[in-house]
Parts: sequence; C-alpha cells; structure tokens
Amino acid sequence: MTNSPRIAVTGLGVVAPGAIGVDAFRAALYSGASCVAEVDRFDTSAMKSHRAGLVRDFKAKDFIPVMKLRRMNNLSRMGLAAAKIAIAETGLDVAGLARTDIGVAIGTAFGPVQTSVEYLREYMAKGAALAPPQLFAESVANAPGSHIAIEHGFEGFNVTFTQRESSMLTALMFACAQMLKGTTKAALCGGVDEMNEVLYSVLDRIGALARAAGELPEEGRPFDRRRNGMLVGEGSAAFVLERPNELRAAPWAYVSGFGIAKDGSATISDWGSDAAAVVRAMRAALDDAGIAPSDVGAVWASANGSIRGDRLEARALGELFGASCPPVVATKSIFGEYVAGGGAHLASAIMAVRDQRLPASPGFAEAEEGAALPVTREPAPAELRHVLVSSLSAGGGIVCAVISRNDVG
Repeated sequence: MTNSPRIAVTGLGVVAPGAIGVDAFRAALYSGASCVAEVDRFDTSAMKSHRAGLVRDFKAKDFIPVMKLRRMNNLSRMGLAAAKIAIAETGLDVAGLARTDIGVAIGTAFGPVQTSVEYLREYMAKGAALAPPQLFAESVANAPGSHIAIEHGFEGFNVTFTQRESSMLTALMFACAQMLKGTTKAALCGGVDEMNEVLYSVLDRIGALARAAGELPEEGRPFDRRRNGMLVGEGSAAFVLERPNELRAAPWAYVSGFGIAKDGSATISDWGSDAAAVVRAMRAALDDAGIAPSDVGAVWASANGSIRGDRLEARALGELFGASCPPVVATKSIFGEYVAGGGAHLASAIMAVRDQRLPASPGFAEAEEGAALPVTREPAPAELRHVLVSSLSAGGGIVCAVISRNDVG
C-alpha cells in the first residue's frame, strides 16, 4: 500500500466473550480483567484445561429473523450479527452503490468444526440419503461470508481465508488490496470462530492450552515467564471498509500498511524460532505505511501465552525497536485466542486508536529473562497516531498491519 490511499474503517461490530456489541466490547477491553471463565458447554473433567472465552449472552434472534435462523449454524449467526452491527453504524448498503461495488472477506481459524461433526454423525447413523442437507451446506468455511452477502445483496468479491491465528488479518489484507485496485468501493471484512468439544480437546491433548500448575491458577500470561499455554475463545467481528474519497461515515481509523513473511523453522503445529522473519513482516508493514519504528505509538502483540510464540515475538520486537520499544499490548488474555479468527485482536487496536487509550494486558506480571518489554499493566490514555498489529500463526505464517489515526501522515 506504499504511496496509496489508506483504507478507512467506518464501521465495527463485535460478538465476543463478555461483549455483545461495540459498547460492551469497549467496557470489557478497558476493564483490566479477563472475560475467560469455566467451560460449561461440554465436560472437561478428563482434560488438563477447563477455561475458555465463550459467548454466553448472544441472542441471535435479536439480529436475524427466526425463519432465517433455522438455515444457519451458530458460526453463521455470529458472523451475520457482527456484520449487521457494523453496517448499521455506517448506513452502508446497496443504496448509492452498485451491488458489485461491495465485497466480503472473512477469516476463520477453524471454520464450522461443530457442524461438520454433527453432519458426519447423521451421515454415519442414517446414510447420505437421510443426512440433513442443510448441515452439509453449513459445514463449509465460507458459509458465514455467503450469508452476509446474501442478506445485504453484496455481489463484489466473496472470499474466506483460513490462516490459523492470522486469518482475520489475511482477509483484511486481501480486501484492502482489492479496494485499492478499484475492484470494489467498499467491503465488509470480518472474522468468526467457535469453540467446541472436539477443537478444545485436541488443543488440550497437544498441550497448547493454559493449565493450572501448582499454586498458579489456569490463566493466560502473555510474555510472562510463568506462561504455559494459551486461553482460547470464540466470537465474531466485522469491519466496514471504505475508500477515503467515498466515505459514508466518520472513520474509526485507517488501515495504512501490511507486511507478510514465513518462518521456515516452524513446524505445522507450532511456532518457530526465526525472529528475522517476524522482523521482515513488521518492517514491511511500516514501510508500506510510510512510517518509521519511532512513529509507532504501541504494538498490538500476537502474544497468547504460548512459550515458543511469545518468545519469538519478544525477540523480534527487541530487534526492531531496540531499547526504544513502545508500549506492548496483549489482549488475547482478555478474550482468548482465535476469537473471530483474530478479529477481536484487530478490533481492540482499532478501538484504542479511536479512543486514544491503551488497555491492560491481564496475566502479565513477571518478564522472561532477556525479554523485558514495556507490556501494559493498567488502562491508560495515550497518543496513538499509528499502532503495529502483529499476528504470528502456528505453522510459521506471519501477517502484520499498521492501523493509523489519520488518512495521511
């Protein structure tokens, strides 16, 4: 996006743990507390971990007519609800725009795992002829994006990305690139994921989740030397994107740059050790935005409490900023990893730029030796012209973005 117009974020919608809607999300973000709680949706008694960020107070009928609800799984319901919240804020619709002028890009880390399980259960019990076809239709990852486009008549691009923890930023990068090319004038970009027993039990089995250890409770501890795994969650987030010369609402913030890279040392299910690759992605995002490291007011870290992932990111931040690292924010201990395919992570950065306020990073107390970072401990006002959003995914994918307060400078 070098020397190109910045893409405006004019609408935001969120369905997250402890937060249905923008106001509730803001309150949760700045509360300084975690929204993670004991899992009561399925039995975790045989597992080592027992907590997650679950969406508990979501009433889909508040956003979607009952007859349409019957044709959607919970993933699609959360995705469409977040989109409706974001669109209502801007008034963006087909009025004044051709249907082909609005695209949809969605990110999801795992997609409709629960629906796939339910369909296969029916298939094995009843055979292909009697297994519910609607379950099969909802078992594909692009179902939420399709429902969003159908509901609003959007006929521009319609794509869904699955890039683990970086899914949301990947979708955002695609949408912004297409808008700058002139493919569409606006886009609805979002992320959605749900937590279920199959996914949770697999993550528990491979030791990815935070767990109690001696006197330490089960808690997310990003960048903390005592961390032993991540908290996970579910939810959806949606963003209305518009080109700056065609705005229909006051922007929350601007997307001004992207950088991508691959850590070749990573295994398929873990983070690697190539900090230089992470630095390349971060520098590329800053260069794309036309800013220097000294212009960054804060870093929205990918840190989720994983031992290797947090260590890798801390090394990269040290190499990029040296002794002048700006405040580092780690929000995944508030809502959990995978919430909205990384969309809650992005939404919190956009909200902070609009509010000019830094949230705390719950769970951080003791820095790892040799990795002392200025991790936020309390919510506080801050001057945020630009923030760097980092997303490192297990398997080695790296996507970084710059979110800016203004459309220039």
